[in-house]
Amino acid sequence: MPETRTKPSEPSDSGNPRHIAIIMDGNGRWAKQRGMPRPAGHREGVKSVRRIVEGCRERGIDALTLFAFSSENWRRPLTEVNLLMELFISTLKKEVRDLHRNQVQVRFIGDCSAFNAKLRRLMNETQLLTADNQGLKLSIAVNYGGRWDIINAAQQLALGVAEGRIEPDDIDEQLFGKYISLADLPEPDLFIRTGGERRISNYLLWQLAYTELYFTDTLWPDFDDGCLSDAIDWYRGRQRRFGRTGDQVEQIKGV
Repeated sequence: MPETRTKPSEPSDSGNPRHIAIIMDGNGRWAKQRGMPRPAGHREGVKSVRRIVEGCRERGIDALTLFAFSSENWRRPLTEVNLLMELFISTLKKEVRDLHRNQVQVRFIGDCSAFNAKLRRLMNETQLLTADNQGLKLSIAVNYGGRWDIINAAQQLALGVAEGRIEPDDIDEQLFGKYISLADLPEPDLFIRTGGERRISNYLLWQLAYTELYFTDTLWPDFDDGCLSDAIDWYRGRQRRFGRTGDQVEQIKGV
């Protein structure tokens, strides 16, 4: 049985979000604005990943989930897809030891069967190496789509029903949620999308149901620790009601 998800009903003591989910958008436009090829933007974007991982660690954020490659990204030019795969491999090789030393736990979500054996092996080795780390839980979404995630959960539940392990009448929101990616983590408190677009693009559709959505025009390679602070400050100014009235929330805070 999958692990039970901790619901995002109680804020952290610091007021910071416990789980941040990010769509890292704008690498190609960043490069184009500078008269550089798109690969240069992706390489610069890796530096932002490093900065934001460190920023989350320093702030005591529990979990960070990054959208690295969507199931729709296969539609991009083959040369760009191949470069992204090569960059993914080289970045993992370069960063995994530092992540491990800093107690970052790395996991990958998505349909990883589409990747070549070399990349799948490297991803598996990274997960095994960092599995017992107690620091930031870094989840990387690759060949991921929110609809795929929901369908995958439905298929697992259907199999359980067919095998007699699950009664159809027992399927509710809580049980369904146990089969969704990241089920053992708090649902994201704060979603950030860089690059100016105002949509969630099939990302964590189930998990973002009550997430605060923050959009910024800043392109991902320019997103630094100060930008992260701005997003977190904005989040702290939000009143998270989860169906309650504002007065009820204030009463709970005062208890």
